[in-house]
Amino acid sequence: MQSIPASSALFQRVEASFLRQGMMRHLGARLGDVAPGLCEVFLPYSDRVTQQQGGFHGGAMGALADIAGGYAGLTVVPEEMEITTVEFKINFLASFQQGELRAVGRVVRPGKRIIVTSAEVFHRADDGQEKTCCIMQQTLVPVPRTYA
Repeated sequence: MQSIPASSALFQRVEASFLRQGMMRHLGARLGDVAPGLCEVFLPYSDRVTQQQGGFHGGAMGALADIAGGYAGLTVVPEEMEITTVEFKINFLASFQQGELRAVGRVVRPGKRIIVTSAEVFHRADDGQEKTCCIMQQTLVPVPRTYA
C-alpha cells in the first residue's frame, strides 16, 4: 500500500473522522495507512473483542471491515461530504486468538451516488504471520457532512 504521510490533508481528514468513532476508541482500534481509495485499520486482541470461545468476535471483525472499507470510500468523496454504509456482505473464514487484526479497505468502484468497496481482515499472529479471517463487500453512499 502506498501510504500517505500522517501530515497530509487526506490522512488528517480520515484521522479526524476516525477519532470521532466511539466504538473504535472503545475497542482499541487504531488507524494505519491511508491512501486514495485505501485505508488500513488495526484492532488488538483484548477481552473487549472476544466471543465465548476466546476468539475474535465476528461483530468486531465486521465492524473493523466496515470501518476500513468506509474510510477507503471517504478518501474518494469531496471534502464537504461524508459516507455512510447502506449494505455489506461478509464471509467469515476463520477465528483467531491473540495478536491483532489488520483490515485493509479498498474502493472497487467510486461513484457520485454509490461507492462499492471491499475489505479483507487479516489476523496477525505475535510472530508476524498473517492469515485471512474474513472478506467483505460494501455499498456506501455519500452524504453531506454535518459537523465543522
